Amino acid sequence: MALDISDYPLLAKANLPAELRQLPQEQLPKLSDELRTYLLQCVSQSSGHFASGLGTIELTVALHYVYNTPFDRLIWDVGHQAYPHKILTGRREKMPTIRQLDGLHPFPCREESEYDTLTVGHSSTSISAALGMAIAARQEQANRKVVAVIGDGAITAGMAFEAMNHAGEVRPDMLVILNDNEMSISENVGALNRYFARILSGNFYTSLREGGKRILSGVPPLHELASRAEEHFKGMVTPGTFFEELGFNYIGPIDGHDVVNLVDTIRNMRQLKGPQLLHVVTKKGKGYAPAEQDPIGYHAVSKFDPASQAQPAKKAGRPSFSNIFGQWICDMAAQDPKLQGITPAMREGSDLVQFSKAYPERYFDVAIAEQHAVTLAAGLAIEGLKPVVAIYSSFLQRGYDQVIHDVALQNLDVLFAVDRAGLVGADGATHQGAFDLSYLRCIPNMLIMAPSDENECRQMLFTGYQHKGPAVVRYPRGSATGVAPEQQMSALPIGRARVVREGNSVAILAFGTLLQQAIPVAEALGATLVDMRFVKPLDLALLQQLQAEHQLIVTLEDNAIAGGAGSAVNEAIAALQLNYRVLNLGLPDHFIRHGTQDELYAELGLDSAGISRQIAQFNAK
Repeated sequence: MALDISDYPLLAKANLPAELRQLPQEQLPKLSDELRTYLLQCVSQSSGHFASGLGTIELTVALHYVYNTPFDRLIWDVGHQAYPHKILTGRREKMPTIRQLDGLHPFPCREESEYDTLTVGHSSTSISAALGMAIAARQEQANRKVVAVIGDGAITAGMAFEAMNHAGEVRPDMLVILNDNEMSISENVGALNRYFARILSGNFYTSLREGGKRILSGVPPLHELASRAEEHFKGMVTPGTFFEELGFNYIGPIDGHDVVNLVDTIRNMRQLKGPQLLHVVTKKGKGYAPAEQDPIGYHAVSKFDPASQAQPAKKAGRPSFSNIFGQWICDMAAQDPKLQGITPAMREGSDLVQFSKAYPERYFDVAIAEQHAVTLAAGLAIEGLKPVVAIYSSFLQRGYDQVIHDVALQNLDVLFAVDRAGLVGADGATHQGAFDLSYLRCIPNMLIMAPSDENECRQMLFTGYQHKGPAVVRYPRGSATGVAPEQQMSALPIGRARVVREGNSVAILAFGTLLQQAIPVAEALGATLVDMRFVKPLDLALLQQLQAEHQLIVTLEDNAIAGGAGSAVNEAIAALQLNYRVLNLGLPDHFIRHGTQDELYAELGLDSAGISRQIAQFNAK
């Protein structure tokens, strides 16, 4: 059902930031209320990220009210909290299409809007990008302002501190807003912080501070005394000593839901020189009680009825591959006290909740710090423990050097449970697990497995755990295939494929769950179908055996064709001097847009019909 914008009289006047800036400041609280209601009604009908956006309503309004966007640059970190930004930047009517095929992008995207200055899906990138933009603005003398909004989770990553450390050195004019939604401010503390925020960001305090520094700069003992006095004064009223040491002028914390005070404070800070940090405290899910009470559960939602005060119960069905992993790690931990579980802030997504409760002393959530997660595992392995790193495919990219330098080079016993491999669907290009086989396969000492069903996944996890050296099990997002996993765990013979169906002329070598799509194709063609299981090492003996009765090899994978499993088969055929025609099917050489997994696989010709069509076209050449 389409939303009637006439129900939102102020929001109707603010389709673009320039229109928003025409409203009187005293009307901004009412506008914020309308925007919150509109977001609630929108996402409840379309699905999508929800609780984070509810928490940034007033902040979004204030930023677009004070800054001359898009001339001034506004960068969101990450895009979960940017739905209100999309609504206020000309995309209001398209919000019901968000995350759908041909609809709005799930995150800020430069191709979609001039107001989206940085395409972003992964966290902790905003300050680095903002610093680059601020340096460019200074060199161009464009008087352009730059603002980065970073969440309290995203700022835990080392990249954010690397950027702040550099910004404190080069000192361009820029504002970093720390959106802290893990705290609440009581009435009296909130009032006190509003007062100090205005004092510390105002012209009087700034002039006094900068003027004092200039006057005393020629008198070193007095300058040092003044600096210590300033530090002592600010230490009494703000918790920002750490940020000050990095070279940022710290203001806050202030109430992120007081839009009038936000405007006043941000307007003051807009005039300040050098790197600034504003600490804003918000409540995730603000304004919708169920989301406030369960911000994790309402982080991303399916369609729901806002009046019901509850999300619809999930239908019972097949477990996901994440569920298979979650059960396996608990079973394995019960057998082996050396097992250690590591995740970079993806406890729920990786299904580590049960493990974290059952084995809290062996569970490590390192926050959004993928590089640290990998090298932490290396340290544990060096001391004889058995680390398991549960990580998404597109997030493991962020720890790539650590995989090579700290784990593989030393041939350490680390198991990587790589979730969300292949196409994840609605989260789009930033989250598609399209490259893990390509970037892992080239690393020496790596054992790489791709399960075709639940039981294969469980046995591969056990195989990788028992393996001496680094091992990877990569599996997709979403429901599994319906094959009940065996409780008994046994190690698979390394590098040995499984022939699912014997045929002739054509052999389909499937890596991972696309095997299910290949079954009806193989039956229709009378083809041999092989569950390859291992991407590295390949079953070279099987490749040689197939040569006798097969002229065409078809490789099938949900990874980029470039450098992927099919490329490994091509290399092996060339090295063994085998006489095959080869067709590689997989993900093309471009970033894959958002849509449902089924829609995308069909679009890319990786469903049963598409596989049959591509084989027929190849044979017709």
